[in-house]
Amino acid sequence: MTYQPPQPPYDPTSGHHPTTPYPPVAPQYATGGVPPQYPGQFPRYPTQPPKKPNTLKIILLILAGIIVLCGVGSALGGKSTKSAESPATSTPGTPVAPAAGAPGNAPAAPAPTTEKPPTPGLNTPVRDGKFEFTVTEIQTGIKTVGDNPYLRKTAQGSYTIISLTVRNISKVPYGFSPSNQDVYDAQKRKFSNDAAAAINLQSDTSLYAEINPGNAITAEVVYDLPADSTPDHIVLHDSMFSGGATVSLR
Repeated sequence: MTYQPPQPPYDPTSGHHPTTPYPPVAPQYATGGVPPQYPGQFPRYPTQPPKKPNTLKIILLILAGIIVLCGVGSALGGKSTKSAESPATSTPGTPVAPAAGAPGNAPAAPAPTTEKPPTPGLNTPVRDGKFEFTVTEIQTGIKTVGDNPYLRKTAQGSYTIISLTVRNISKVPYGFSPSNQDVYDAQKRKFSNDAAAAINLQSDTSLYAEINPGNAITAEVVYDLPADSTPDHIVLHDSMFSGGATVSLR
């Protein structure tokens, strides 16, 4: 039997039922408030509340795991420390060979030398550019040079005459100029040559000389030094722009 909700009373004045229905009424079941079950429908059981997780038990398990790991780590660390601290033992009377490459057994490196090599002197060949120079003689304290009364020269101080050999070691002809050769005294003063005085000694090389490859010339370069000056060294150049080679005159 299908349940029919009660209808509102008929209103004779309007000829129809009122528009406002009665409030809904809960259905009544003959089974004591439980809706009837139909074929293919699962029975309804009361829902049980979810179980609360056991937080305290989880925390205790985590703490126990941490304690176990700490104990294992301490045991391994103590074993490694004892192994590192135990001294190496050797048989009495047997010398222990030093470790290869030990710093204490390596020979000491020689200290770097700061001394400069000695400056070449007389009769020692030196090279600069295309020339090889050899100073063969030095004369000092000469007042006058030359026998020709028209060319004779008298020094302001005293003449220093340097005799040298110049050889061309290049593969091309090259010119030698005495004006490129500088003398320094013990006070580190620089002096240039006196070409007019050198004409009285060796006129063919006093100003300039062209030298072919492999050939050599001799020259006498004259310097007018003051009376209180002592020649210390000469710097020989193949040109005015070269680095120069130093020869001691002491």
